[in-house]
Amino acid sequence: MYLQKFRLDGKVAVVTGAARGIGFATADALSEAGAAVVITDMNGEAAKTAATDLAAKGRKISSATLDVTEPRAVERVHADIVQEFGRVDILVNNAGISISNQPAEKMDDLTWLKVIDVNLNGLFWCCRTFGRAMLEQGGGNIVNVGSMSADIVNRPQEQAQYNASKAGVHQLTRSLAVEWATRNVRVNAVAPTYIETELTKFVYDDPEMIKYWLGGTPMNRMGQPPEIAAVILFLASDASSLMTGSIVSADAGYTCW
Repeated sequence: MYLQKFRLDGKVAVVTGAARGIGFATADALSEAGAAVVITDMNGEAAKTAATDLAAKGRKISSATLDVTEPRAVERVHADIVQEFGRVDILVNNAGISISNQPAEKMDDLTWLKVIDVNLNGLFWCCRTFGRAMLEQGGGNIVNVGSMSADIVNRPQEQAQYNASKAGVHQLTRSLAVEWATRNVRVNAVAPTYIETELTKFVYDDPEMIKYWLGGTPMNRMGQPPEIAAVILFLASDASSLMTGSIVSADAGYTCW
């Protein structure tokens, strides 16, 4: 009975920014649980390669090129997915960028706008388009990838724009959850710690940064993409059926100190 609640057989899921990292691990997890998964990414070729890798495991996988900062592009991709699969039951908003070591007083307009545009505006465009369809079809499930940076100020890097964007993601998650709670559309978020990917491995060669990153983490390590994907699978499944508006911390204890 309980393990069955984690199954996603017959569901159609869309994951943004899924060509690598947390997004790819999430596509892997959702498809292993039985969902048909559409991998979207701004890099269309990378999305195709990721889809091919998962299809080789016998999964039902498709891919699409998507720049989440373009509202009309989000609408077109949604329409194409619905035409192919009939509906979308699960949306995972994973697409995001981080530009660190940018002191606020020296930050140029473009840096601020770019991070907010991808991390917050793009997430809203996806929630609006896919959420509207979920409301019309009578139900759906949205999982947003936030960050512990919504609740803390990271050290030693300066990244006010990233922290603000993720705080917006958390509050948007709660707001949409309340608006849609009685209409069978759940909206939750996961707030990860530092996750080890190709983009973050540099920290092991930076004694000053690793002192703060790992030294400030009770588990004394970074997370792995599958560890976040497992939380997303839980939130995307009926195992979390009573949860909406929740921000699930997966931070190796970072915010406890």
